[in-house]
Amino acid sequence: MTIKVGDRMPEGSFGIMTKDGPGSLSTADLFKGKTVVLFAVPGAFTPTCSMNHLPGYVKHAAEIRAKGVDTIACMAVNDAFVMDAWGRDRQVGDKVLMLADGNGTYTRALGLELDVTGLGLGMRSQRFAIVVKDGIVTQLHVEAPREFKVSAAEHVLKNL
Repeated sequence: MTIKVGDRMPEGSFGIMTKDGPGSLSTADLFKGKTVVLFAVPGAFTPTCSMNHLPGYVKHAAEIRAKGVDTIACMAVNDAFVMDAWGRDRQVGDKVLMLADGNGTYTRALGLELDVTGLGLGMRSQRFAIVVKDGIVTQLHVEAPREFKVSAAEHVLKNL
């Protein structure tokens, strides 16, 4: 079942890179008492994700935060090492929290998985953006196949 506006975000955890190496972040720590924009991409280092999706959130991070957002987080079905390397490559700094959903467990819990095995990529995440307030979905923007519109930083910013 796909997550929808008004639902509580599922419990789970993400891989993150810490100064001491790979670590994890629980959904409770990410969402409790905060407003979070969580956006997901099909894969780190892929063209649209690297050239448009992630850079848009980096560029507009201050404007998004000025609208009351505590955390901007990027999730992909990649491991913490890849997400860390991608974040460094795209110079996200502390503007975007890079979250690894290495086995796609959280993506499946959201009901937003994408089967791209035909392209040799396996199961990934659909492209989406979710606005979460204290663990509750207040906005959900899921892209149509091969689209990049509603999950873009500019669209989310306009709707905050």
